[in-house]
Amino acid sequence: MGVRVLGPRDLAAARAVIARDPVVNVFVDSLVQASGLDPRRGAEVWGYVEKGGLEALCHAGGNMVPVGADDAALRAFAAYALRRGRNCFQILGPAREVEQLWTALEPHWGPAREVRDNQPFMVIEDPPLIAPDPLVRAVEPVELPILYPACVAMYTEEVGVPPQTGPDGTFYRSRVAELIRAGRAFARIEDGRVVFKAEVGSVGTGVCQIQGVWVDPEFRGRGLAAPGMAAVVELARQIAPVVTLYVNAFNAPARAAYERVGFRTIETFATILF
Repeated sequence: MGVRVLGPRDLAAARAVIARDPVVNVFVDSLVQASGLDPRRGAEVWGYVEKGGLEALCHAGGNMVPVGADDAALRAFAAYALRRGRNCFQILGPAREVEQLWTALEPHWGPAREVRDNQPFMVIEDPPLIAPDPLVRAVEPVELPILYPACVAMYTEEVGVPPQTGPDGTFYRSRVAELIRAGRAFARIEDGRVVFKAEVGSVGTGVCQIQGVWVDPEFRGRGLAAPGMAAVVELARQIAPVVTLYVNAFNAPARAAYERVGFRTIETFATILF
């Protein structure tokens, strides 16, 4: 009974925990599939073991994300995190789990830069309810110099600080380039300028997650977001049939656009930003 760092031999058991709710757990599912639980290929994943069985997970990289954790597992993850020290720049996931983790960690890791405790987690499993924007398409690799500034603008606006670029200044740009190469970056580009964009940031088992939704401020209020998202949903469903995202509750225009497309809320997420 306790917490330990998982490795490749734990992959089947870890994926069984994720499979209890593959929709909500799509972000960690994507990372675990990519790394195979090899810490050399990604961040650590901690496992909570009880009576010899793996009961819960906690992704412990730049993002700290609990998966399937009950009260006992959350207490154990918090105690383990305090011993290891903070390496993450945010804690995110289902609100109950995040809030309980933060209650234990805040006296040692706080204060947070921002607490977002009400983020509707939304899903769509069918074609969009409205006509898609025909000008939204996959971004071509040669268009990285066009898309990248829009990604930086979105990230800075959403998170409140510029993206972490790494010692050589290329980390975030490399991530954007990777999504373009994978056919998971979509945009409406007019005269060499991104008007609307979004990416599929995570792909799990039959589920994917949209991130980075952004409309150029000059074009906001013109009704581009909902048709743009409808187009992204159509494109994303070619990658995985169930499409998810989460959004800040205070962002009423975005929520209204997503609901017009056909998204429905199935969970509440929370994010602690450092």
